Amino acid sequence: MSRIGKNPVVLPDGVSASVSGRRIEVKGPKGTLDFTATDDVSVEIADGAVTVSPRGTSKRARQQWGMTRSMIANCVSGVAAGFRKELAITGVGYRAQMQGNTLQLALGLSHDVRFETPAGVSISVPAAGRIVIEGIDKQQVGQTAAEIRSWRPPEPFKGKGIRYVDEVIYRKVGKKK
Repeated sequence: MSRIGKNPVVLPDGVSASVSGRRIEVKGPKGTLDFTATDDVSVEIADGAVTVSPRGTSKRARQQWGMTRSMIANCVSGVAAGFRKELAITGVGYRAQMQGNTLQLALGLSHDVRFETPAGVSISVPAAGRIVIEGIDKQQVGQTAAEIRSWRPPEPFKGKGIRYVDEVIYRKVGKKK
């Protein structure tokens, strides 16, 4: 039995959900998100909560049960509060700045990296070594952060590069004489 799937998703104040067939639409103060469930699960809304249950005992139905509940919970928390990822840039001469809708990164390459902000995500640079990515779609915010980080992932000797703020880089000892 799915431990995640059997818990209902409680709808906070200001958030409403509707089910039409397999499509779940969640509206809140930050925007609207929708999710299409598979045929293996059934979704119901009752008493201000969304409940998910499997339609059979097959392995796929049990797999989709917990995943569907997690996706709906992400939609609810996204439209209620939103998601946020912070990146830190470490290294001499490494910096970031916003130019309109484009993030410009100086990362020690022969050219500056220009990253266009995708729709549904907002990027801000409060300091030259800090990038903040915000949005209502958890997957899109995480994907954007991963794409920016992939330009210069942190290296283990000096720790230079782009890392998540809560990420721990295990440092290696360099050459010894």
